[in-house]
Amino acid sequence: MVIDAVMTVAAAATHEVVAEVVADVTEGSAALRSIRQALTSGPGALLVGAPPSVGRLVVALRARGVDLPEPVCVRCGRRNLGLITSPEGGVCNRCRRRQLASECASCGLVKVIYGRDPSGGALCSVCAPRPRRTCSVCGRVRKIAQRAHGEHGDLCDVCFKGPVATCRICNRERPCHFVSDGRPICVSCSPRRSALCAHCGELRPPAVRWPEGPVCEPCYRSALNRRGTCATCGKQRRLVDPPGPAARRCTDCSGLADLLSCRACGAEERPYRHGLCVRCSLELAARELVIDIDGPLAPIYWAIVSNPQPFSACNWLRQSSAAKILGEIAAGSLPLTHEALDAHPQRVGANLARHMLVANGVLANRDDALAQLEAWVSARLDEVTSPEHRHVLRSYATWRVLRRTRERAAASHRPTTPTAHAKQCLLAAIALCGFLDAQGVSLSECRQGDIDRWFDQGLPSADRVSDFLDWVKERKLTADLVVVPSLQRAGATMDEDTRWALAHRLLHDDTLEVGDRVAGCLVLLYGQQVSRIAILTRDQVHITDEHVLLKIGAISIDIPEPLASLLVSLIENKRPYNGVASPPDSPWLFPGLAAGRPVNASNLGARLRRIGVRTLPGRRSAMNHLAGQLPAAFLADLLGLCPTTAVRWVRGTGADWSTYAAELVKAPIANHAE
Repeated sequence: MVIDAVMTVAAAATHEVVAEVVADVTEGSAALRSIRQALTSGPGALLVGAPPSVGRLVVALRARGVDLPEPVCVRCGRRNLGLITSPEGGVCNRCRRRQLASECASCGLVKVIYGRDPSGGALCSVCAPRPRRTCSVCGRVRKIAQRAHGEHGDLCDVCFKGPVATCRICNRERPCHFVSDGRPICVSCSPRRSALCAHCGELRPPAVRWPEGPVCEPCYRSALNRRGTCATCGKQRRLVDPPGPAARRCTDCSGLADLLSCRACGAEERPYRHGLCVRCSLELAARELVIDIDGPLAPIYWAIVSNPQPFSACNWLRQSSAAKILGEIAAGSLPLTHEALDAHPQRVGANLARHMLVANGVLANRDDALAQLEAWVSARLDEVTSPEHRHVLRSYATWRVLRRTRERAAASHRPTTPTAHAKQCLLAAIALCGFLDAQGVSLSECRQGDIDRWFDQGLPSADRVSDFLDWVKERKLTADLVVVPSLQRAGATMDEDTRWALAHRLLHDDTLEVGDRVAGCLVLLYGQQVSRIAILTRDQVHITDEHVLLKIGAISIDIPEPLASLLVSLIENKRPYNGVASPPDSPWLFPGLAAGRPVNASNLGARLRRIGVRTLPGRRSAMNHLAGQLPAAFLADLLGLCPTTAVRWVRGTGADWSTYAAELVKAPIANHAE
């Protein structure tokens, strides 16, 4: 029958060739039955090339020279495919599935059928449940995005990454779809169909499809984070019934399937990474960073996992250069020493890592400002070209500048030693020696005229050279030279009405942050520098049943209301954010984001400027007011000023002791020295 049908269509073919080809193609009875069944209605199936068994027969006959049409899909025109019989003719499998497309029982769109629901309804590729198997990468049982082929195993939808190409919309190198078709498009730029959200009713792209219907991304996140007291069991659980914001019952009481929960601790929280909640993800990332949680970096591990803001801590571990440096220390590629951190090319990240190590007791504490000053001095002296002047300047830096700074650091209780004055003195000395080199004058030949000519250049820190000239004069290296000090220019001050209006706002505006209100009041009312406010400690505040005392200088100040309440609130209610790996109990009144360190003075000043407090004019105005009311000695003890500075402020206001004595007679101050 088959041979006769072929001979009918291809009359020029010989019977022997056709019989030989049919025998080769129909070795199995199943193939013969399939071809015979296709030819029962006539030999037209040979012209169509469908079904696949007939197509294979046609291909074999054409290879032996029989004149038959080549099997081609009538819809897409592709060749060498097993065609399927359709009313339109022979079509490939993909085109046949598109011919049979119907309305999806879940989303309602007419799409290619990929599966069936329990009731037999058609489901599209998006709504049809994908098989769940063990992923070859992460080892978890998840929905498979790419089936195993060759040496590659199954990949879940998290581990699967598409081919990287340049997206034709955003022009970025990212994993894209349709790369083989020459029209790559990344996931972010891919168009998404919208549907009515079953929770909010808005037309949005669905993030998930739950039994109640499609759910958009905002409602999906809200549902996973919706917690409260279950109306049935009375426990604090995730509320899921009824779906949406009106949910009042948990999964156990409503009989619904449990939504996504942490696979490690079982917490009913939105998964953050690989099925883990944010807290478990933080512990896993910290363990990967530290490697050995019982090793020398164990305090760092526990400080990270106990961070009150796990989302910020996870972002820090993923992005911060300090985290990478801690990883190098944990891996043993970077020694755990201050010297190794000083030599690291990423200076900012190394300093942050140093603060964490010191704050948690892993690394010994040191004065960073003093260490940086020593490195800075060495670098500046190496730039001096004259051997004679370099020798003198090195002696001056060692026995005058650095020695004085070290003594100040040993006697000071500040976290960092001020080094600006030391740098200005050394820079002025280097500039003077450079001027003398240009004039061809040695230091021993320097005279007053040379100093006067150098001063005519108008350098900002020229008067700082007096310290260097005093030092070389003591060692009889130069003659007695005189430096005329520059005139002290009074800076801009704030209008009194403006200052009191700002103080009133800081005291009574509850919309501002408490820390900013307290810092601004200390500037506007007590004339404190921002650099001194930033390093205030909790021990400087003494709270009793009747008084709140703040010790800035030698005398504790009795803080009046309402500033006293703000100060108490600042101590009792810690800042809402803190640095990663910071100790739980910070000694600072204004802790910073660096672990174990106070807030940076420049950052604090910027925060005050954002709320309208200009620190320098405000402080000058407050100091002028206080200097007009108090004598210099009491002002120095009260605000912790140098006596010379206090005298200069009092003289600038034109006040004297008589005004203060008269005030004492009218309203004596009892026990002001306590």
